[in-house]
Amino acid sequence: MSGAKISSIAKNTSYFTFALILQKVLSFTYFTLIARALGPDDLGKYYLAISLTTIFAIFIDLGLANVLTREIARHKERARELLGSVLAIKLPLAAVSLLGAVLLINLMGYPDLVKDLVYISIIPMVLDSFSLSFFSAIRGFHNLLFESVSSVVFQIIVLTFGLTALYSGLGLRWLMAALAAASIFNFLYSLFLVRFRWKIKISPVFDKKLIKLILAITVPFAIFSIFQRIYTYLDTVLLSLLAGDKYVGLYQVAFKIIFALQFLPLAFVASVYPAFASYWKNNRNQLAITFERAMNYLIIISLPISAGIIVLADDIVFLFKEGFAEAVLPLRLIMVSLPFIFLNFPIGSLLNACDRQKQNTKNMGAALSVSVALNLILIPKFQTVGASVTVIAANLTMFALGMSQAPKIIPFHARKIIIVSLKSLLAAAIMASAVVYLKQFLNIFLVSGIGGALYFAALFLLGGFKKEDITSVWKAFGKR
Repeated sequence: MSGAKISSIAKNTSYFTFALILQKVLSFTYFTLIARALGPDDLGKYYLAISLTTIFAIFIDLGLANVLTREIARHKERARELLGSVLAIKLPLAAVSLLGAVLLINLMGYPDLVKDLVYISIIPMVLDSFSLSFFSAIRGFHNLLFESVSSVVFQIIVLTFGLTALYSGLGLRWLMAALAAASIFNFLYSLFLVRFRWKIKISPVFDKKLIKLILAITVPFAIFSIFQRIYTYLDTVLLSLLAGDKYVGLYQVAFKIIFALQFLPLAFVASVYPAFASYWKNNRNQLAITFERAMNYLIIISLPISAGIIVLADDIVFLFKEGFAEAVLPLRLIMVSLPFIFLNFPIGSLLNACDRQKQNTKNMGAALSVSVALNLILIPKFQTVGASVTVIAANLTMFALGMSQAPKIIPFHARKIIIVSLKSLLAAAIMASAVVYLKQFLNIFLVSGIGGALYFAALFLLGGFKKEDITSVWKAFGKR
């Protein structure tokens, strides 16, 4: 059983990682093109609308996606009842959230253009929430292949329709409509898969006992998800209110880069989360091993990315034209938080999978409190720099609180993780020093490639990983 589960994790991670790499490349390319065409002000309006509706979207799902995946992974024979009950809960929530978003944007006194952008972005707000439920059910069966395909096709639709609207001079409204078109596809595709591939009947199930049970399980997940969504997007809204749309646009450069990079822990955790839940029930020793490996892998991956972007930030921001020069320092500051962001994924998944969701929610509540307080203090004085410093403080808070709880759940080897961290940090410092020198003479892409190779060579010589680790990963992924 253990070997089969590990094989499933590797297979699903390879699918999802490849898909998310492609999707994030397309997404970041699209963002770069629209940023260059729109400039900070219009870019700020566009992402303000998305941020507002993204916050409201969580009141539709309320963490039900995590619950659905976990419960189906444990009780596959009840998939129909579980999905149907979740749909019964979400339908009224969708109606309330839609009305709430419309009411708020009108009360805030924004111009008609921003209001229209919010109205259009309500379409993906609602549809994406239901697509999430369908894909969450599929994840419970340890399958990420179709979701991987969907993530790429979604971005291709956005890219195709969005750039057509942009270069045809159709304006921001049609640019937002491209996002709605992609969401319509995603909804229909995921619905089709659940109904015809997994043969699960899709209709609300009004089973009071089961709905009560799901809601009882969901409460901590719901509070966590609300905290997390507000924590992630509130800084954008506060920047708009306290500093202006220009600073929203500048901040989006740093935000988009770090958001795009999250495909790495996201892909890994999407696969290990159902395994965590299963191991917690059947194999605690394998749970500890899997968690330890997840932490080590993400440390090894995150540190060179963080260091590399910090030293190359000025060259990276140059891609967005001169109007974005003020985004260099915020980008460097936010990149300091990248390792903590990566590691918070497996830590949070461990807590959720092992029935510690209440503690995970408390941790996120503390991080949100730090974020709101510091944003209100720092944004009026330092604009994007203040928001970036807040990201570091909030993620460090989340990491410290999570790591204080993990040893209480499983007896993993913290010393091994610390040793890997120190070796990776030293290798990243060697790489960064070389990149600072080389970027004076070579193209940024060539420097990035050399820097990456140098990092892994240095880490290998330092004993951060062994030849057997490379062989193991190659066998796990390459054969599939």
